[in-house]
Amino acid sequence: MKTLKDLGDLQGKRVLVRADFNVPLKGTTITDDGRIKAALPTIEALRKDGAKVILMAHLGRPKGKVVPELSLAPVAKRLGELLGIEVPLASDTYGEDAQSKVAALKDGEVLLLENVRFNPEETSKDEAERAAYAKKIAALGEVFVSDGFGVVHRAQGSNYDVAADLPSAAGLLVEKEVKALSHATVDPERPLTVVLGGSKVSDKLGVIKNLLGNANRLIIGGGMVYTFLKAQGYEVGTSLLEEDQVDVVKGYIEEARKNGVELVLPTDIIVADKFAADSPHATVAADEIPSDKMGLDIGPDSQRLFHDKIVDSKTVVWNGPMGVFEFPAFAAGTKAVAQGLVDATQAGAFTIVGGGDSASAVRNLGFPEDGFSHISTGGGASLEFLEGKELPGLKVLE
Repeated sequence: MKTLKDLGDLQGKRVLVRADFNVPLKGTTITDDGRIKAALPTIEALRKDGAKVILMAHLGRPKGKVVPELSLAPVAKRLGELLGIEVPLASDTYGEDAQSKVAALKDGEVLLLENVRFNPEETSKDEAERAAYAKKIAALGEVFVSDGFGVVHRAQGSNYDVAADLPSAAGLLVEKEVKALSHATVDPERPLTVVLGGSKVSDKLGVIKNLLGNANRLIIGGGMVYTFLKAQGYEVGTSLLEEDQVDVVKGYIEEARKNGVELVLPTDIIVADKFAADSPHATVAADEIPSDKMGLDIGPDSQRLFHDKIVDSKTVVWNGPMGVFEFPAFAAGTKAVAQGLVDATQAGAFTIVGGGDSASAVRNLGFPEDGFSHISTGGGASLEFLEGKELPGLKVLE
């Protein structure tokens, strides 16, 4: 994979950078700027080299239409604050305003193009349509840098097709992500423990299948755990359940047993009357969930169990919260896992927080980012990397 050092002298060159600024918003307020901060090293390196930096990114799912609420204006503002400079926002991606603002750029200055997904061609399945659109973007630059790890698992105009039109390389963030995830999957220090949570087991089936041949220990929590409990014949009440995946999970439980992979499931569950922050709740054994209750977090015994299993590891990969961490009453399980990773890191283990909700959780719950070896910026991309899939946005940089 080509990296920044393969691009040579960038002084005065127009460098197009595909970043990942798909940040959570409340109105026009960014509630987690982690992805913006993660892009800073590449931007600063290019500015130091005297490049004219042209950033492009997406926000949300506007589905090829201009949706004012999904403008990158809040990102341009926050990026400017972090860099200590003004970062203008072009009102389009490759049109007149983008062209005029690019023409006005001086060495070391930064410009952000408007949401690439306002253009229907960005995510088009028609390769010719996407390629023609990418050429319009590529005309703005002389060099392309792929630094949006959160989108490398997709072949889209601004991260895949543009790379075919210009000299291209991975940015510092993508390089860092690939090194970290490879560290955990290619000859990792053992025991290798993988912690999976989140709402749906179907989202993680590929990861589970791939890791059953590599991980030493698989810890399951979150909404997906109820499909595992059901597969063992237990009552799960009104908890989140994917009935159509029960037989698949039964097969995985058996495969884990055959392969000698330790499968760790909760021994107790915090159940509630309904999905609400103030819902009355209680702790029950994992095999005694009442038929009229729903599980919203792992219980205290499971929190200790999960924590201790994580600390007893040399490599840990975590993707997905253990419960509804946005509700304080159901955040303890996710906190226990995060604390386990912090304690494991301090003991010398290599730990990865696998993007998405897990990354948001550790920040929102007040954990220091340097408490972990690596916090990934790409939920879906991290999962597909762990599945062993070929990621188009990386393949095109080889």
